Amino acid sequence: MEISHDQLQKVVDFIDDKRGGNILTLDLKGISVIADYFMIATGNSTTQTKAIIEYLAEKLPEVGIPVLRIEGLPEAQWVLIDCGDLVIHIMTPDTREFYSLERLWGDAREVVLYN
Repeated sequence: MEISHDQLQKVVDFIDDKRGGNILTLDLKGISVIADYFMIATGNSTTQTKAIIEYLAEKLPEVGIPVLRIEGLPEAQWVLIDCGDLVIHIMTPDTREFYSLERLWGDAREVVLYN
């Protein structure tokens, strides 16, 4: 299933609704077979990370994005939602800084979305 720019924007809006921060979307097409897009965002605590994940699990199907698998609960330092062509990573600040996915996927083009 191809993820549209409008769907990506909706995901950003959903994360923003729960005050997730530093939202970044990377276009991995032609770079990786894992997914077409990675979305990375920060929750300020494990409680906030869980709230963002629960909200996304509820809202994503409403905009036609399937939730195939959620990994990283109950610890919630780094929670991943696998949506097929889109993989969403919600991390606490320390975890995000430590793993630095942005640097790891540095060849990927950033998708400009607004929050």
